[in-house]
Amino acid sequence: MSDDDEGEDTPPGLPPGTPFYMTPAGAAALREEIRALWEDERPKVVEVVSWAASLGDRSENADYQYGKRRLRQIDGRVRFLRKRLDRVQVVDPAAQAKRDQVFFGATVTYARVSDDAEVTIRIVGVDEADAERGDIAWVAPVARALLGARVGDLRRIRTPAGAEEVEVVTILYPAPGASDEGDAA
Repeated sequence: MSDDDEGEDTPPGLPPGTPFYMTPAGAAALREEIRALWEDERPKVVEVVSWAASLGDRSENADYQYGKRRLRQIDGRVRFLRKRLDRVQVVDPAAQAKRDQVFFGATVTYARVSDDAEVTIRIVGVDEADAERGDIAWVAPVARALLGARVGDLRRIRTPAGAEEVEVVTILYPAPGASDEGDAA
């Protein structure tokens, strides 16, 4: 994806007009990334570019050229993140009233019917997804198949290995007043 593509209003894989959900921790992470880029990294790069520019010939000055390119990248990323945050709908899983069903922010353990192997995932926003941590985007096929399910429900999910039937074993949400990254109850 080029820096120009980051200006898109809709996250990749989402149809235009789809709500852009995110957990409070996800939104905080985006705000922290903006802060780090704008307040920590950008001033250091500006300092290097200013120093490199003072040396004279900019056409063969790698520090200057790299610095200017990095400034464009930082500015583009900050613009992208600010647009994201302007559109985000923060959904606090700890505030979920219907805790017996799978909704956005739930931590779900399901067992594959074929071999009883259990898998635990947390349903999060598109920008928060990290399969290695078990954080699955709410629009992913597995998450969509589980949305609305209750403990004991059987669901057919699509996986890279093909369709399989799973049974919902547990559904957990953070305790009210807790961080969505913290303890689930």
